[in-house]
Amino acid sequence: MLNKYARAFFTRVLTPFATFLIRRGVSPDTVTLLGTAGVVAGALVFYPMGEFFWGTVVITLFVFSDLVDGNMARQLGRSSRWGAFLDSTLDRVADGAIFGGFALWYAGGGDDIALCAVSIFCLASGQVVSYTKARGESIGLPVAVNGLVERAERLVISLVAAGLAGLHKFGVPGIQYLLPIALWIVAVGSLVTLIQRVVTVRRESAEAEAEADAAEPGAVASGAAESDTAESAPPESAAVEEKQKSQEQGSEAAK
Repeated sequence: MLNKYARAFFTRVLTPFATFLIRRGVSPDTVTLLGTAGVVAGALVFYPMGEFFWGTVVITLFVFSDLVDGNMARQLGRSSRWGAFLDSTLDRVADGAIFGGFALWYAGGGDDIALCAVSIFCLASGQVVSYTKARGESIGLPVAVNGLVERAERLVISLVAAGLAGLHKFGVPGIQYLLPIALWIVAVGSLVTLIQRVVTVRRESAEAEAEADAAEPGAVASGAAESDTAESAPPESAAVEEKQKSQEQGSEAAK
C-alpha cells in the first residue's frame, strides 16, 4: 500500500540526484548493484552483532537505490526487460539479507529461538509473496490485488523498528522490544498478503477458464457447420464425370 503513495514522492525528491549520476556517466545497473551490495553489507555485518541502529543507517543510505536506478533509466530512455529483471532479482537478495541478519542475531547473541524462527518466516514469506504475483502474471493473469503488507511495508516496519531498537544501546529503556513486535506484525501481515494473492489468482484463473469454456461451443459449432458444408458438396472429380456423362447422352440422342 505504501508503494502507491510513497514511490511518487521519493521519485520527485531523488530525481536531482539521479540526474547528477547520469551526468557523471553512472549507469542504472551500477546503481542497482552498488545499492544491493550496501544493503547486504549493512544487514549481515551489523545486525548479527546487535548493532541495529548503525546497521539501519547503512541500509537506509543504500535502500533508495531501488528508486534512483529506475529514475535514471526513465531519464535515459533505457527501460528494459533486463533492467526490470535485475532490479527485481536483487530486491529479493536485499530482503533476504535483512531478515537473515535478524535471524542470525536471534540465533546467536539475541538468544531467542522463537524470534529466530519468526525472522526466517518473514524472509521466506516475503519471497513467496513476490513469487505469487510474478507467477500469476506469467500465466496471463492480472493478479489485481495490492495486499496488506507488500515489500515497502515490510521494509519500513522492520527498518524503523530496528533503528529505534538500536537506541537501547544509547540508554533508551524498553525500546528494544519494538523489533520483536515489528517482526510479528510483518510475519502476520505477510501471511495475510499471501492468502490474498492466492485467493485472487484462484478467482482470476476460474474466471479465465469460464470465459474460455463459454467461447468453445461457438467455435465447435462453426467448425461443424463448415464440415457439413464440405461433406454435402460433391467432389470436383465426381462433378466432372456427371457433366461428361450428360454430354455423351446428349450426343447419342442427337445421333
